[in-house]
Amino acid sequence: MNQPPVSKKSSPVFPWLIMLLMSTVTFLGILSELMPSGVLPQMMADLNISEVQTGNLVGYYAIASAIFAIPLISMTMRFNRKYLLLILLLGFAISNIVAGLLHDHSIIIILRVFGGICAGVMWPMIAAYGMRLVSEKDHGKAIAVIMAGNTLGISIGMPVMTSIGNTYGWRTEFVGLGVVIFIIAIISLFGLPSLPGEKLTKNASPFALLRIPSVLIVLVLTLLGVMAHYGVYVYITSLVDEIQLEGGIESALLLFGIGSLISVLVAIKYTDQHLRVLTIAMFGLLILSMAVFLLFGRLTGMGHVAFFIWGLSFGPLVTLLQAAVSRQVDTAKDVATSVQSSVFNLSIMIATSVAGLLLGNYSPMGLVYFAIALAVPGMIISFFAKKALGK
Repeated sequence: MNQPPVSKKSSPVFPWLIMLLMSTVTFLGILSELMPSGVLPQMMADLNISEVQTGNLVGYYAIASAIFAIPLISMTMRFNRKYLLLILLLGFAISNIVAGLLHDHSIIIILRVFGGICAGVMWPMIAAYGMRLVSEKDHGKAIAVIMAGNTLGISIGMPVMTSIGNTYGWRTEFVGLGVVIFIIAIISLFGLPSLPGEKLTKNASPFALLRIPSVLIVLVLTLLGVMAHYGVYVYITSLVDEIQLEGGIESALLLFGIGSLISVLVAIKYTDQHLRVLTIAMFGLLILSMAVFLLFGRLTGMGHVAFFIWGLSFGPLVTLLQAAVSRQVDTAKDVATSVQSSVFNLSIMIATSVAGLLLGNYSPMGLVYFAIALAVPGMIISFFAKKALGK
């Protein structure tokens, strides 16, 4: 399709401060989603619930994001982008602060669902919001900078938050994050530009998008890429134990985070010009890292190399997929990215379920084979998807 004309609101100079503020929002957004996974034992003991019930606090959040993203994005298309984002930030802050103060598991579930609904709207809308603030040639860069917060939140923010939770308690972690989100909302009130919403047309509806072959290709790549990565990531501790990695999970996360940071910087610079090459490389590096785990993971130093390569692959995942789907439409990019975001969250849920079954019947290396089996077709499809991803 032809690319959309440059928005009157877009700037010829890349607005780094605004994009970094938006990146902070995605950084805090992913922490809000994943926090319970780092303090499961504490929450189990304090709330007197099982491990499955505690783990579901992440699952309910993701399910709510997946279910409500498309309808709520469509309903809020006309809303001013800045004020919609402020409302969502307040929702994140309230859900975390109140959850950290309560002892009723049922109400905490409701708060997690509420937070997930806010996330379902925030993830697709913030990327589209950012793209409308820059010229067309910088759309990929805008997505890369904004979504860098997601990657860094997983690879760097989560270990830090988990350390805070283990040291000062999970309630302090939840309330503290909520307060920080509230502060960022205040900064955003003064720091983000006001931007009107858009009119939702029949041609830009979710169902119309699903009739575009290039959109379907991007959604398939999303399914394959997310399942391959998260099927292993959710049980990364088991993989560390399996290969007896020197330095344990802390060492693995550090190298994974360094690799992610490097690839995010590469994505920021090259996504607009080389989207297809980067997507092929993302799948290829994932296959390489998993092969190193299989063949040399227990050799001194090789496991560390594998985690670094895996981080290189993981870093640009969100950026590349959102940039790809946004290229397929001229208007209502929020709707396009909401469809992709829903598939992303559903892929995480599927990956978690399938990986749990594999782990229950095989060693953690079964998850590595699972990742390779998904990444190979992903790389092949990316190679031939010249219309969807560009030359």
